[in-house]
Amino acid sequence: MPFVVYGENGMTSGRVPAFLPIDRNELQARGWDRPDIIIVTGDAYVDHPSFGAAIIGRYLEAEGYKVGIIAQPRNDDDWQIIGKPRLFWGVTSGNMDSMVNHYTAQRKLRHDDAYSPGGKSGCRPDRTVLIYCNHIRRLDKDAVIVIGGIEASLRRIAHYDYWSDSVRKSILADAKADILVYGMGERAIREIASALDDRQQVSSIRDVKGTVVFSREANECEGWILPDSDRCVDKAVFRQMTLEFNRYQATKTIYQRNGSRWIRHNPPAEPLTQNELDQIYGLEYAHAPHPVYQDQTIPAYIQIRDSVTSHRGCYGGCRFCTLSLHQGRHIQSRSAESLVNEIDRMTRRQDFKGTVSDIGGPTANMYGSSCRMGFPPDCQRSSCLYPAVCGNLEYPHEKQIDLLQRVRKIKGIKHVFIASGIRHDMALKSREYIRELALYHSGGRIKLAPEHSSDRVLKLMNKPPFEQYVRFVKEFEKCCRQARQQKQVIPYLIVGYPGTRMEDAYELGKWLHDNDIRIEQVQEFTPTPMTVATCMYYSELEYDTGEPIEVPKGRQIRLQKAFVFWYDPAWRKYIREAMRTLVGRAEFWS
Repeated sequence: MPFVVYGENGMTSGRVPAFLPIDRNELQARGWDRPDIIIVTGDAYVDHPSFGAAIIGRYLEAEGYKVGIIAQPRNDDDWQIIGKPRLFWGVTSGNMDSMVNHYTAQRKLRHDDAYSPGGKSGCRPDRTVLIYCNHIRRLDKDAVIVIGGIEASLRRIAHYDYWSDSVRKSILADAKADILVYGMGERAIREIASALDDRQQVSSIRDVKGTVVFSREANECEGWILPDSDRCVDKAVFRQMTLEFNRYQATKTIYQRNGSRWIRHNPPAEPLTQNELDQIYGLEYAHAPHPVYQDQTIPAYIQIRDSVTSHRGCYGGCRFCTLSLHQGRHIQSRSAESLVNEIDRMTRRQDFKGTVSDIGGPTANMYGSSCRMGFPPDCQRSSCLYPAVCGNLEYPHEKQIDLLQRVRKIKGIKHVFIASGIRHDMALKSREYIRELALYHSGGRIKLAPEHSSDRVLKLMNKPPFEQYVRFVKEFEKCCRQARQQKQVIPYLIVGYPGTRMEDAYELGKWLHDNDIRIEQVQEFTPTPMTVATCMYYSELEYDTGEPIEVPKGRQIRLQKAFVFWYDPAWRKYIREAMRTLVGRAEFWS
């Protein structure tokens, strides 16, 4: 077992195992009789700050709690391998929603899992949070269960579930857990742990920001009452519930009856300060999978092993995206010193080859962004960028340029890439940023996400007009030509988005053909819980106006997808089938 010596960050002093304990032997190695908290995760245990269970575990450890990890339990022996916690069980599906992890957009079973040893599927159950909570209730009847992570966060109220094609209750009600933590969770989990450590009853923990709990009644005077979950089966009611939730969730306590019980949705937790974020990412992570996996590769770890997280949050407001629902709109950026120090430590790893694979976050060039008003929670804009950039938004690309230039000077660094998404509409503000990206921080290909070529569809997505993507590509290619470099921009596209017509798909295919763009992959729209796009998919109503819209499904999506692969003879029969639904449109392929 590897050992580390913890520094002056408030953690346990002396030589202790480099990983959080996963069994009784590792508990004893730390001198513990039992853990205070056990985190159960659907992912393999990778002690790296890109994995949520590791962040929460290390954060609680830094607060003085004894934390154990159970990763991907399958039988009773796995569940009992570390005993019962003194305070609570923390349950997460892992870094992905288990249903998104397991199934394609056509609801077909995937045969791989990037977060499992060997990349093999089947290491976690469908609806991981529900199943794990059921196991805990069976084995520990007095357990306090706190659920969190992306699966819980995006199912915290009544929601449409694509995989069962039904409106389901809050996962808190279905899982019979005690508390749901939504968002990134550090502040809320610390407050919960402190309250339980002070011997408070779990039922008395009601008003922690960033949580959803059960309530005996709804207090209309202090909050807002959403339509009952049973009523949300009605499509118009579902749209109205989504509108009300998005309007009030940041400022009011929200109540909703789910079955026979009320849930209380508290406002979001306060954003972390830069100093707090620096401390979290500076904790003593092992930056490796637990040795129990021996030589088994965990693909997700390989992908992020040489990357660093520069910030959290996204204010783009893309309607198909879950980021703002989970991480929030407020940008929380680490200091340049924290990032440079982490990368400097990275260069000392024996397996480091000199390439930083990514410095970014949900949107790379939002690093260092701020709002003159402080991203006020009562702001009624769904996006700081759409339909036009808000006058209160400040996004100086110079901060990221300075950071990247500092990193390039670190001894042992050969290449620094940005693999996170960037907003091309923001990047247009700074030709210097585009030049830096083109010359130093992109490989032979850079992926950019216009999502579609139709401005009508982009409006439904809350995305900028297509001409801004075209302008960015021209500027990027100009910088490459001047530097005598050959690089290609690959568009990242979505087909089958709610409101997309066959005419829109035709125009997208024609644009790809006219520019001789032959993409190899395209994303089919997948309705994920609680997004505005999913609301439109289920309700078949335009979100803002309530007017009916076309929602492509089944064969229609396949026909729209065919236009993207205009160059491939295997798709030609589908294109011709799609063309029969169009009038006055000419074939554009040779």
